[in-house]
Amino acid sequence: MSKYINPFTDAGFKRIFGCEVNKDLLIDFLNQVLKGHYAITDLTFLNKERIPESQEFRAVIYDIYCQTDKGESIIVEMQNAHQSFFKKRSLYYVARAIVDQGEPGKAWNYDIKTVVGVFLLNDDSKSDTKLKTDVMLKDVDTNDVAIDSLFMTFIRLPLFKKALGECENDFERWIYVLKNMENLERMPATLQNDLWEKLFEVCDVRNMSREDYDKYEYSL
Repeated sequence: MSKYINPFTDAGFKRIFGCEVNKDLLIDFLNQVLKGHYAITDLTFLNKERIPESQEFRAVIYDIYCQTDKGESIIVEMQNAHQSFFKKRSLYYVARAIVDQGEPGKAWNYDIKTVVGVFLLNDDSKSDTKLKTDVMLKDVDTNDVAIDSLFMTFIRLPLFKKALGECENDFERWIYVLKNMENLERMPATLQNDLWEKLFEVCDVRNMSREDYDKYEYSL
């Protein structure tokens, strides 16, 4: 068994990013992923399961679903296995979060808050040629943002090949650590600060309760 957890297991991913006590890790990760578009100071975890009003429609269960202090909804999904229509599924997830904002009655004026989707793809699909792809609704002619209610980013993890010393910013350092965590024997000396130290403490299997360890081993 490795010293540190595999972040790409269901239990490992949610241990790092999906619990209140580690909210600061999720905030920092999202701020690095969304830099230049959004700046998150606080967030609240929401119910991950969205039940449809009719049995004819599908329920949606997000890996992580949260809301910022500015009212933006954020969906974070990890996808390990190849799925032919994953990007369309991602659009469905974001659209569902938009639809859920609808309010009954005549008073609602369609003041839709932005829904952000962060999708980490860890499969070996050849459909993408770059590490990170940002998707927005833009004017075709001017390239200006036409509607700011939707933002999606796809990160194709297998395309990241850099060593830690080659990383140019904290976004790349996050991707490096997530990709290599399971194989590391100690926290790299170049990552000495409180946030990285907390991340490695959270990922150390010796710090897991028996119950959490059993869940992690099962998901592994």
